[in-house]
Amino acid sequence: MPLTDAQIRQLQPKEKPYKVFDGGGLYIEVFPDGAKRWRYKYRIAGKEKRLALGVYPETSLKKVRIMHQDARSALAKGIDPVEVKRTLAAAVTGEHSFQSVALEWVALKTPGWSESHRNKTLEILKRDLIPFLGALHIGEIKPAELLAVLKRVDQRSTSTARKAYSICKQAFIHAIPSGQILISPAEGLHAHLSPRRIKHMAAPTSRGETARLLRTIDEYHGTFVVQCALRLPRIIHFLSQTAILIY
Repeated sequence: MPLTDAQIRQLQPKEKPYKVFDGGGLYIEVFPDGAKRWRYKYRIAGKEKRLALGVYPETSLKKVRIMHQDARSALAKGIDPVEVKRTLAAAVTGEHSFQSVALEWVALKTPGWSESHRNKTLEILKRDLIPFLGALHIGEIKPAELLAVLKRVDQRSTSTARKAYSICKQAFIHAIPSGQILISPAEGLHAHLSPRRIKHMAAPTSRGETARLLRTIDEYHGTFVVQCALRLPRIIHFLSQTAILIY
């Protein structure tokens, strides 16, 4: 049965702490010193966890039920309520947060990037990383929680997950010289992501296709370096044939 305020007020301390449940994993724990603390017991990824929701009567029954419902909603989306609380607490200061460090790194690198690369980097940060890591202190992010965020992206797109990993890795490296962190939690995590998918390009299979490819290369008017690279196989072939004739 759900608790009432009258029942909670009548709870008396005992020699050892004890719990009285309200429902859905929410309970109040009564301690020997008379303190009454709200807790939410739940399971995520096969592990049992507890979320502290305040002390009665400062946190009322009505208020704690709202907090409990918010926590259950987060859990239903696969988000750990403990991490949500931690993120909100870190957001109060925002100092040395992942978001501030990552955006500082982007600002530093932007002069050497193309506009499209900058926009893609910011898109991944804002969509896939900052909502889960943004407010956390850069020095408190653990490899396991970073991997969990990357795995979430990996389920949608392997290539995006690897780009997100690269962004994280560079952001953490950026934080090392300033002393905000000593070791990057991103090291080696790429090995836990899905293998990179290799896209094989179609090769010409007839004389006509080969002729069109060679004409396209001859008509290319890009940079000198690229022109040389495109013609390199033909040059090597010519030199090898010349060497055979000379020999």
